[in-house]
Amino acid sequence: MSVLKAVQDVTDRIAARSADTRRDYLDRLDAARQAGVYRSVLSCGNLAHGFAACAPADKAKLAGNRALNLGIVTSYNDMLSAHQPYETYPALIKDAARAIGATAQVAGGVPAMCDGVTQGQPGMDLSLFSRDVIAMATAIALSHNMFDAAVFLGICDKIVPGLLIGALSFGHLPAVFVPAGPMPSGMPNDEKTRIRQLYSEGKVGRAELLEAEAKSYHSPGTCTFYGTANSNQMLMEIMGLHLPGASFVNPGTPLREALTREAARRALSLTAEGNDYTPVGHVISEKTIVNGLVGLHATGGSTNHTLHLIAIAAAAGLKVTWQDMADLSEVVPLLARVYPNGVADVNHFHAAGGMGFLIRELLDSGHLHEDVKTVWGGGLSGYTVEARLIADKLSFTPSPETSGNDKILVPVRAAFSKNGGLKLLTGNLGKAVIKVSAVKPEHRVIEAPARVFHSQHGLQAAFKAGELNGDMIAVVRFAGPKAIGMPELHNLTPALGVLQGRGFKVALVTDGRMSGASGKVPAAIHVTPEAVDGGPISKVRDGDLLRLDADAGTLVFIGDEKEFLSRTPATEDQRHEHYGMGRELFAGFRAMVGAADRGASVFG
Repeated sequence: MSVLKAVQDVTDRIAARSADTRRDYLDRLDAARQAGVYRSVLSCGNLAHGFAACAPADKAKLAGNRALNLGIVTSYNDMLSAHQPYETYPALIKDAARAIGATAQVAGGVPAMCDGVTQGQPGMDLSLFSRDVIAMATAIALSHNMFDAAVFLGICDKIVPGLLIGALSFGHLPAVFVPAGPMPSGMPNDEKTRIRQLYSEGKVGRAELLEAEAKSYHSPGTCTFYGTANSNQMLMEIMGLHLPGASFVNPGTPLREALTREAARRALSLTAEGNDYTPVGHVISEKTIVNGLVGLHATGGSTNHTLHLIAIAAAAGLKVTWQDMADLSEVVPLLARVYPNGVADVNHFHAAGGMGFLIRELLDSGHLHEDVKTVWGGGLSGYTVEARLIADKLSFTPSPETSGNDKILVPVRAAFSKNGGLKLLTGNLGKAVIKVSAVKPEHRVIEAPARVFHSQHGLQAAFKAGELNGDMIAVVRFAGPKAIGMPELHNLTPALGVLQGRGFKVALVTDGRMSGASGKVPAAIHVTPEAVDGGPISKVRDGDLLRLDADAGTLVFIGDEKEFLSRTPATEDQRHEHYGMGRELFAGFRAMVGAADRGASVFG
């Protein structure tokens, strides 16, 4: 089936807008390919340094320039559950490479921080900036010019976008992304949420809360709710950078190991030395980006990708806007309900049919471009399968024709909603995005007095003091990228949820971030221009009447607009927010970072 006109229109718009920058990018890619990645372009001293630590057999292959060499860029650490499984991956990848006469080396590591650990803490101010640090670390890892292709080991929030931005700076190299998979299901998400809210109200203590959290996050693997980490995995598969069916296979299983070995073999099959040259800069195109956005809408994915996909696209010479996202949202149906947009987790989603079912449905309905390059080859229809081990051999079988659970995953004809989960808000308060897939229709339009806070801690203190006892739109400002690095404000969710549960009309407006786990309380996030730039959000005062209308896509101050816009912007001395936990090292990033609607990137 041909792609829908509305989808094609957005694709064409991106291509036209990006014509010059995309051409420049592809010209640089071609020049890098022509320059070569062969070890023979290195001097003898260069090359001796490059293979000094290798085993004798690998050293002989590299010295003779007879074998392909695969770079491994890894986010392994053993503190974070999602990345701990990567400890064993380099050995598997090297073994798979040797089995086909190639070599593999760990090119470098990148930092991997966890927003779950740093929620509400000073370290969260480094989270968004870590994406661009990871991109730069990836470039450093590959800068030795020793590699014909690379595999990228990463899972969570900023890690995958950072790795992909870095990979695109080496767009002439094939790149395969290798997931580690989600941990097995633990405490049900709705029960975890209930205990969090009880703790916020002082009805249970820290011991009970910690017990619940530990039962939810309990073993190696990715957290199982559908936040940014699992949205990343969905994106890598629907954008053709994973092996088919690879995203949500649990760690430590034979199937997971087989997929990892095959990822190494596949990466080496795509090099310029073979007949199937597929560099990552050709895989990522305007069609691929649109496919990723469609997947994001169809699954109610993370709001963080309203930043990351813009930055990823820019790294490939493509210009994507929030309006592109909003226009696609209007025509993409919601096919998945995974927490916080439901009670199921990603293991349940995978068991119900998972990515293969989702991709087939969206292809058949004309919502996805089939004619794209992928690391698997053959267009996106090659991803309408599920991965299995049959007689100990990795096999790919057609995805199920029907969902295994129609409360979690449905066909297009029975969509949960006709529209996607992300929307653009505009008005005299600026531009913002909102995730509505988990917000009930009766909560999508809020008109209430503003209650203004200059930090998330101010709102939390007011809640604990019992000061929030009525309808309100909480305005949390000076949380944008230039101000303090745009920390995630997910810690506000329990308090706001309690207030909503008490029957108050409640919403959040902020120039900071929420997470992919943002849920039932309407939240206008990423407001731009941000407060530190004198944006309209800096002019809001306590008691101002505001209206957030997610249905109409508006965010406005109600009253004398001329008087409102003439106000002197509020200011805030944030120097104390710029020191401690390494934040002083990122002054340059705060000075260079772009606006949220341009990806909040330091790369221009």
